[in-house]
Amino acid sequence: MDLTLTINGRKHQLRDLAEDIPLLWVLRDNLNLVGTKYGCGGGYCGACTVHLDGQAVRSCVLPAKAATGKKITTIEGLANGSEWHPLQQAWMDLDVPQCGYCQAGQIMNAAALLEQNPAPSPEEIDAAMNGNLCRCGCYLRIRNAIEQAATTMAVQTFDPNQATEELA
Repeated sequence: MDLTLTINGRKHQLRDLAEDIPLLWVLRDNLNLVGTKYGCGGGYCGACTVHLDGQAVRSCVLPAKAATGKKITTIEGLANGSEWHPLQQAWMDLDVPQCGYCQAGQIMNAAALLEQNPAPSPEEIDAAMNGNLCRCGCYLRIRNAIEQAATTMAVQTFDPNQATEELA
């Protein structure tokens, strides 16, 4: 199967893919975008979360062909050029990760949340992040980082789409 996918603002022509290949393996194995992690392979843990037209999706269970014609954003495309997304900055400021394995998926899920709800309550954050698992138990620091990013985004302009548009 041949596909054209738009990832982080760039079109990629892919050839001779298996008909049922998940998007995760295209990202990691074909395009070397390894920030998106394999966790469970069943869409349960959230380590593989990316954006598909702005919505958080689990790339380990999404067939790559289902992403054709859609805008895909990975953790590598979240920043605005050299300016980190406020979530990435908050993650660093608050020293959120321990092992770090799940963090790209956590950040991508949180970014989709803040796009839909720029001022979530702690309960809304917990509900939205419920499906993203962290083996190290960094949930309180994750919530604090999301709250910090929401505050930052409320007072400064950050266009998460600008980075990918500049790359196109």
